[in-house]
Amino acid sequence: MRRFLRTGHDPARERLKRDLFQFNKTVEHGFPHQPSALGYSPSLRILAIGTRSGAVKLYGAPGVEFMGLHRENNAVVQIHFLPGQCELVTLLDDNSLHLWSLKVKGGMSELQEEESFILRGPPGAAPSATQITEILPHSSRELLYLGTESGSVFVVQLPGFRTLDDRTISSDSVLQWLPEEARHRRVFEMVEALQEHPRDPNQILIGYSRGLVVVWDLQGSHVLYHFLSSQQLENASWQRDGSLIVTCHSDGSHCQWSVCSDSRSPEPLRSSIPYGPFPCKAITKIFWLTTRQGLPFTIFQGGMPRASYGDRHCISVVHNGQQTAFDFTSRIIDFTVLSEADPAAAFDDPYALVVLAEEELVVIDLQTVGWPQVQLPYLASLHCSAITCSHHVSNIPLKLWERVIAAGSRQNLHFSTMEWPIDGGTSLAPPPPQRDLLLTGHEDGTVRFWDASGVCLRLLYKLSTVKVFLTDTDPNENLSAQGEDEWPPLRKVGSFDPYSDDPRLGIQKIFLCKYSGYLAVAGTAGQVLVLELNDEAAEHAVEQAEADLLQDQEGYRWKGHERLAARPGPVCFEAGFQPFVLVQCQPPAVVTSLALHSEWRLVAFGTSHGFGLFDHQQRRQVFVKCTLHPSDQLALEGPLSRVKSLKKSLRQSFRRMRRSRVSGHKRRPGGPMGEAQAQAVSTKAERTGLQNMELAPVQRKIEARSAEDSFTGFVRTLYFADTYLRDSSRHCPSLWAGTNGGTVYAFSLRVPPAERRMDELVRAEQAKEIQLMHRAPVVGILVLDGHSVPLPEPLEVAHDLSKSPDMQGSHQLLVVSEEQFKVFTLPKVSAKLKLKLTALEGSRVRRVGVAHFGSCRAEDYGEHHLAVLTNLGDIQVVSMPLLKPQVRYSCIRREDVSGIASCVFTKYGQGFYLISPSEFERFSLSTKWLVEPRCLVDSTKTKNYNRPSNGNGTGPKRTSGQVRNSRSQSDGEEKKPGPVMEHALLNDEWVLKEIQSTLEGDRGSYSHRRSHRVAVGCGLGNGEGGS
Repeated sequence: MRRFLRTGHDPARERLKRDLFQFNKTVEHGFPHQPSALGYSPSLRILAIGTRSGAVKLYGAPGVEFMGLHRENNAVVQIHFLPGQCELVTLLDDNSLHLWSLKVKGGMSELQEEESFILRGPPGAAPSATQITEILPHSSRELLYLGTESGSVFVVQLPGFRTLDDRTISSDSVLQWLPEEARHRRVFEMVEALQEHPRDPNQILIGYSRGLVVVWDLQGSHVLYHFLSSQQLENASWQRDGSLIVTCHSDGSHCQWSVCSDSRSPEPLRSSIPYGPFPCKAITKIFWLTTRQGLPFTIFQGGMPRASYGDRHCISVVHNGQQTAFDFTSRIIDFTVLSEADPAAAFDDPYALVVLAEEELVVIDLQTVGWPQVQLPYLASLHCSAITCSHHVSNIPLKLWERVIAAGSRQNLHFSTMEWPIDGGTSLAPPPPQRDLLLTGHEDGTVRFWDASGVCLRLLYKLSTVKVFLTDTDPNENLSAQGEDEWPPLRKVGSFDPYSDDPRLGIQKIFLCKYSGYLAVAGTAGQVLVLELNDEAAEHAVEQAEADLLQDQEGYRWKGHERLAARPGPVCFEAGFQPFVLVQCQPPAVVTSLALHSEWRLVAFGTSHGFGLFDHQQRRQVFVKCTLHPSDQLALEGPLSRVKSLKKSLRQSFRRMRRSRVSGHKRRPGGPMGEAQAQAVSTKAERTGLQNMELAPVQRKIEARSAEDSFTGFVRTLYFADTYLRDSSRHCPSLWAGTNGGTVYAFSLRVPPAERRMDELVRAEQAKEIQLMHRAPVVGILVLDGHSVPLPEPLEVAHDLSKSPDMQGSHQLLVVSEEQFKVFTLPKVSAKLKLKLTALEGSRVRRVGVAHFGSCRAEDYGEHHLAVLTNLGDIQVVSMPLLKPQVRYSCIRREDVSGIASCVFTKYGQGFYLISPSEFERFSLSTKWLVEPRCLVDSTKTKNYNRPSNGNGTGPKRTSGQVRNSRSQSDGEEKKPGPVMEHALLNDEWVLKEIQSTLEGDRGSYSHRRSHRVAVGCGLGNGEGGS
């Protein structure tokens, strides 16, 4: 049988590959993009969020997450849980209803869509007759009451969505029970409110937009009470005992109406315009909640003075003489109040306000004085300032982890001590085996540290670099501060702040050494900061140095933005990472690459003009190297300059046209017409440039790029290595740099020993320069030791976390360009192996990282490979050093340029990429390391009405809850696109443009199954992966 196998096909290797590699998209971190609906189940204690792309996401206790996607991809308008059941109903903007349920399979719950339904009217009826505006799931668990634009209320039986026409409550049937004075007014229009009596399931409240509110008897089919307001109705709700109805109106007022057999007064008991007497905006939703202390809570949305505060997004809370208008920075989608869930309880006793805004979720503690915010364990607003880069570090030492958390806890003193109140379901996932950090750089100059160990992405600490520089805004200024006597009593809440004082503050590169605690961050205006972790607040001056990358070359003039002005004198820094040195690149272009070697105390940085090396222990520059080509004028225009040379643009356009003709000539089919056209456009230069080469079926000929192409000096990657550079008898520290023009520079370094480190200077000398023939951009550089294993990270061997590298055998240099992989021997730098990964459709390497893949069968077996992402969104695993392709998976849509640009690989075969400005998709290439939600929700265990406690007391007992299954794809399997949020989001071109504008360096203006949990990180360079 062996002779029938393909050449090179090894059945044993194929089995081993199945034990090492498997593709899964596991969980989505962050805040859902474009939310459109909110739902909450008091019995399940689970929150539901619907989005404009048709996704439904459920959240309970930390780690309990579910997701579903409507097939129609229409916006979710409303979400309602069925009382006491693991089921919910969604209404889409196409007027369709969908029933979802949480089913237990294999010991875990799954969210499934059961059936869908569209309400049909009688033949010839207007569309508004059945356009649903309000939904009431009845406590009988069998009926849905549907209010419509026509004023009729339809009744639908569950399950099955069977319309009960004989129970329809039409506006005519209501009208006949109204007194004469009410009949002469147009009191109906659409249904704005539909509420069941809290004590009597045979009564429902129906509110119409023209101001009429009726209490309808379901058994007797007649009106029990009616209330008529002179203002348009926005919403209505019952008091807990059913004796009072509260309505809110379009003029910013709210009214209370008594419901009792003794009084049928048409006038309200009380009527109030909270922010009058001047014209106010509508109050769109209101809660009137009782407490044991006797004084109720009144919570409402809107109602602000139209002229002065009409553009504010506010929710007001009034209780016991205290009134606060919580001011949100994005539009409010919906809100709900968490209160006593037991229907038999005498009081509401609200304890938390949950607000879904367009860009964030905010939870406010109503039990604590001052009503502070509750810190979110998930649903973090990742894009509170636009994400500009990311960096992942895996397996954080416990000491560093505790110090980061301690620094972050000092920043969180303003949060409530209440336990997280949305705690339904039970997470079945084991605790993470290690501690992982995901660092995100932001447009406002901040770096956020996230706990990426498990399913929940939780903010640990926020670092701001703004204090180092002079900006228009005083960093100590509190924009939300307001005098006690000011009216309205506004208070800013939430973390979303899309505005940056200066886009030059934006963070472009991050590099963290987890062993020494040194951190390097680089920004848009050429600033490079080196920071160290300090457990106490300190005041000190930041030393400054300047790196002139043009080296006084004549004929170059920077046309971009100016450098940031550093703040003179000592600066106060809070506990955490504190900068001690600032290196300013000149010209102040975007820093495009960064590397930190904490053992040698060196930091390397690169821009579009060159690269430099800085000794941050002696605070001195070691060297700079200019990489500009004489024709590289475009590199001097800067990321914030849109000015382009017309001559240069035309030259580039004509060059592209000539190339397209060359490639078109090669692809043109035969025939008289094709031959004639080919002869017309071909030239002597083209004919000599085209060779009839026989290419491998998965490869294509690589076209050499001109040295005159723009940005050839753009430094793409920097890498430190202790290897054989000059001769094979002595190894030495070295710095490697790769450029956009396919050039690799190697510098040998002389680093004094530790005892003389402060006395002697670090010396550098250029030892090698490699020019790749095809001049493709260099995306990664890696040195392999004598055992063909990547060199360990700095200080990794000193901490006994890695074996010492083999320095006896010959080392090898791996250079990854956009179009091929090439292995060179060291120190001679002679080509040994190469792999042209570019496929027939013209793929390019966009991201590359080293990952360790462990076997799911043998605990002690693992292999190091390259994880490669192409511009087509494919991920390939390539072996080292033989460069054999192992597996290939389709991960990101090729149209999602920004998602591809944001991808970051980890050390253990995982990765993250942005599927929207506010969400990371997490994926895994490994069979052994998988982070995914695994949980259970059981409706038989939901009758637990305990309230969350404050402080360190024990919280409520957790009921049972779960998540979507991971979507796995083994090697060679075709995977149908599942109902994932990513597919819906990426149909929206606006989403792609928004992420792309965030991640690109050229910002245009000053505005914008084994359930082991793994770490994330390693990029192809010294240290962990970053983008």
